[in-house]
Amino acid sequence: MNDNIKTVMFDFGGVLVDLDQSKCVEAFVKLGVNNILDYISKYVQNGLFLDLEKGNVTNEEFHDRLRRECGIDATDEQINAAWCDFLIEIPTYKLQFIRELRKSKRVIMLSNTNAIHFDNWAIDEFKKDGHDIDYYFDHCYLSYKMHCAKPEEEIFDRVIAGEENEPGEILFIDDGEKNVEMARRKGFNAILVKEKEDWRHIFE
Repeated sequence: MNDNIKTVMFDFGGVLVDLDQSKCVEAFVKLGVNNILDYISKYVQNGLFLDLEKGNVTNEEFHDRLRRECGIDATDEQINAAWCDFLIEIPTYKLQFIRELRKSKRVIMLSNTNAIHFDNWAIDEFKKDGHDIDYYFDHCYLSYKMHCAKPEEEIFDRVIAGEENEPGEILFIDDGEKNVEMARRKGFNAILVKEKEDWRHIFE
């Protein structure tokens, strides 16, 4: 890793969290959302799901609109469970590595995510190794709180504005090609990794 790097910025889904899109699709189809692939993908969502990830709708509005748009009769809890089926786990070795990394680097997160995934599932998942999320990250830049999403230029500009270190001093790790391309355009050191990759070799 470049000795000039002072901050490491991690993506969430696909980099820290193992994903299972097929399980999520299956769960929504069982609820009657047969066109779920029109809404979701591994990197950026579409339509109503993108509105959720940008924080442009509340959880309640999301539930109601999904029932209305797809003509389903599912409870809020059933919808949340299907949506969280996208997320498998954060491997413990990644949590342990981030803890060590924070001893020498500033560690932040930049994620396209939503309140259902993050405020419910993720907060509990981080605690499985005995610590809450603030123990792992100096700051979390979350799309649903920022009302913009990767790979939009705005979200990277807001990270630049929020950080003391220059983009060239920040290493960004993401599994989305378009996200990495935009980050590089904005001056970040950005590395594309594969889903479920053990990316610790980057720091050797």
